[in-house]
Amino acid sequence: MADEKKKAVTKSTAAVKKEDKKLGFFARIGKWFRDMANELKRVEWPTPKKLMHNTLIALAVMAVSAVVLAGFDWVARLLVDTISVIAGKG
Repeated sequence: MADEKKKAVTKSTAAVKKEDKKLGFFARIGKWFRDMANELKRVEWPTPKKLMHNTLIALAVMAVSAVVLAGFDWVARLLVDTISVIAGKG
């Protein structure tokens, strides 16, 4: 049982790896650009058809959201106008 705990501790500390020395400022910038370029190579870019489809969906959602927001605004304005008429200030 004690051996199992030692193995678990050894495995968990072995998984954590620290760099011995910190890279310089320009070396870190260069590493960042290299990492970014490698990630961009792995990206699955959409086809023009898929891009158009996603764009149309986004535009439709924005249009529906604008209509709903305008409806809420209209109802709120109606309520405020009604309250001001009832209060005698309108």
